Amino acid sequence: MSSTGRLARQRTTRTFAAGDATNLRAPRAGTRGSEAPAPTRAQRMRYRFDATMSRGPIALVGWLALVTLALIGLGAIVALVFGLVPDDGRQSFIGQLFSTLMHAMDPGTVAGDTGGWPFLLLMLIVTLGGLFIVSALVGVIATALDEKLLDLRKGRSFVVEREHTLVLGWSDAVFTILPELAIANESEKDPSIVILADRDKVEMEDAIRSKVPDLKGTRVICRTGSPIDLADVAIANPRAARSVIVLSPESDDPDAEVIKTVLALTRGPHKRADGYQIVAEIHDPANLEAAHLVGGEQAVFIDKRETIAKLIVQASRQSGVSAAYVELLDFDGEEIYFRDDPVLVGVSYGDTLLAYEQAAVIGLHRASGEIVVNPPMELVLEEGDRVIAIAEDDSVLERAERFSGRVDTTAIVRGERRPDAAQRVLVIGWNGRTCTVVNELDHYVAPGSHVTVMADAPGVEESLERGCMALVNLSIETRSGNTTDRATLESLDVGSYDHVIVMCYAEHLEPQRADARTLVTLLHLRDIAAKLDRRVSIVSEMLDDRNHELAQVTEVDDVIVSDKVLSLLLSQISENPHLAEVFRTLFDADGSELYLREMSDYVEVGAETSFATVVAAARERGESAVGLRLAELANDPASGYGMKLNPAKSALYVPAPGDQVVVLAED
Repeated sequence: MSSTGRLARQRTTRTFAAGDATNLRAPRAGTRGSEAPAPTRAQRMRYRFDATMSRGPIALVGWLALVTLALIGLGAIVALVFGLVPDDGRQSFIGQLFSTLMHAMDPGTVAGDTGGWPFLLLMLIVTLGGLFIVSALVGVIATALDEKLLDLRKGRSFVVEREHTLVLGWSDAVFTILPELAIANESEKDPSIVILADRDKVEMEDAIRSKVPDLKGTRVICRTGSPIDLADVAIANPRAARSVIVLSPESDDPDAEVIKTVLALTRGPHKRADGYQIVAEIHDPANLEAAHLVGGEQAVFIDKRETIAKLIVQASRQSGVSAAYVELLDFDGEEIYFRDDPVLVGVSYGDTLLAYEQAAVIGLHRASGEIVVNPPMELVLEEGDRVIAIAEDDSVLERAERFSGRVDTTAIVRGERRPDAAQRVLVIGWNGRTCTVVNELDHYVAPGSHVTVMADAPGVEESLERGCMALVNLSIETRSGNTTDRATLESLDVGSYDHVIVMCYAEHLEPQRADARTLVTLLHLRDIAAKLDRRVSIVSEMLDDRNHELAQVTEVDDVIVSDKVLSLLLSQISENPHLAEVFRTLFDADGSELYLREMSDYVEVGAETSFATVVAAARERGESAVGLRLAELANDPASGYGMKLNPAKSALYVPAPGDQVVVLAED
């Protein structure tokens, strides 16, 4: 660039800078140069009229009333002042006002008028004006009614229910939770459930009527609103709710929305002084810490990944155990209850196992608040301790009959428990819970066990290396391949494995497609095992409960419907928050879990015995017996796969080979 050009640019820059203080300074308010022209009277009147009109239908009706008064007043004055009223019908001012009002409101009135044409013309004008006013009034009222009906349809009115269960959010879990809560509320007076979700109220009600036709007297009230909006949440009257269930939404970051919803309840300006009873589900364990900070002691968070993974592992090792867990989780059948029984103070836990005829004791809720499942048999109950028992209903437990039968000690078998051998496990498929399943397996299997993971998904090997670094008893191998291809499955040598776990592709496919792939895999696996003439334990995970019956065609040992299990767990804990700790213990490798043991290891097979004798035999091993599984019904879905929890202590039956006893034990 030439020096002349640079000089010109410098001059331009200096001139611009010098002008900053004058030309670019914004004019101050109130100076003559910034004054706008004053509005005219017509503009002011129009502005004020618009302001009143924006207040809604009430303002419109008010304006129409003023126009009506002006019309009938002007008509009466003109008729009287100018002497237009017929000579034979002279009226007072009030009378003429009323007559003019009738002309304005009823067009038929003008047909009966008499008098001169000026009077008739005046009344015709009043009638025509009245027609416009009445038409406008009808339109305003109709519009206002439509808006009000639309608001009611949207479900925006305040809920006046009390002691209701409040469900925040919407998902398919609603259709599992509602019938469970309806069963739990059968003994309640006028029970109700309130659902607040960011969906159309009528759509929610139609879906509920279609999929949950029998609510057993429980009323369901739907409201439209965002669960993370404080004003919307207030519509559902959470401060009067007995419990709150927060559902995980179908979004990219569901945990964030769950945490926001709990935050709106616990930290909002209208929070309840005595706290809430909240239960919510969390997808990613990494978000649990933040959730606990928000919920504190008011909320119980269910770790979906850990819970389902632990149940899958337990079901894979023991065919049929999932049926026992589902029986405890749903309200239709046997459930877990707490009972304060002062008669048992000073009695050992072992003796409480035979305290009730129709209730199976499984643990204690200590006066200190601690919950222990299957504690040491010699532990003595103290004042304030409550028993935890399996019963048909809480009312049944409250009036529980004492066991008065006898135990046949001669029928008890006192054999040694056989040690577990190293096992081979095959995991087919992949989702975010697979690493957790492998880690959980490591807690149960004997040293020297081996697991093979075969999946058709990217990053499997890297995820296992990161997520399964602390394995102690397991060695791990990964293979890649199409999990629905028959040749690929046959190459795995399925018959050499003790257990097979089929994981669904939950994060890679939509639920129906994921379940379809699982079903195809199950069909191939069962056919391969049948041709090898070898019984292989197979457990699978599914997303949609509607596919459960289809999976039974494959003769799979256990099908874990993950979303249904979570929904049942949410329902149970919403009724009793203490159950969260009970189920955490039952699902955890540390502590006592449900096991299916061979009946022949407890009592003599082929001889009639009572369930009380089975309980006594399990007690000698430090175990709490809670039920039976009959081998002859093990493949019958209608009988609950032969599972019978909490049979009467005095009930007599003849154990057959293959029958099992359901116990709570540490290993």
